[in-house]
Amino acid sequence: MLKKVEHIGIAVKDLKASNLLFEALLGVPHYKTEAVASEGVTTSFFDVGTHKIELLEATQPNSPIAKFIAKKGEGVHHIAFEVENLEVELARLKAEGFELIHETPKEGADNKRIAFLHPKTTNGVLIELCQERSNKD
Repeated sequence: MLKKVEHIGIAVKDLKASNLLFEALLGVPHYKTEAVASEGVTTSFFDVGTHKIELLEATQPNSPIAKFIAKKGEGVHHIAFEVENLEVELARLKAEGFELIHETPKEGADNKRIAFLHPKTTNGVLIELCQERSNKD
């Protein structure tokens, strides 16, 4: 079961400039910047009450974020939902007919295990599922 919106991911061309813009907009500084080499991105997180904003800058020209920006420009890239058990949720959603981009969880930013659903089965919205990594992961 999806527990809550965990964060909204926004693709940006320039993370440094976007951090300044979102700090002014949200009235809070970003609390973390993190590279995720497997996805070819650097992320920056803002805590906004019970939700987060994740800015994503491509570090490789063929990364998903670079391709997204080339096709659609900067903007909302995905909505992430927190789940209690990522494997169980992926199995449930696959059984419901959703197409999975990731059949098994992978390492993400901000101490999360993640997997994405294909937007062609979610009305054009890229959905990320995330679960906090335990110390055993």
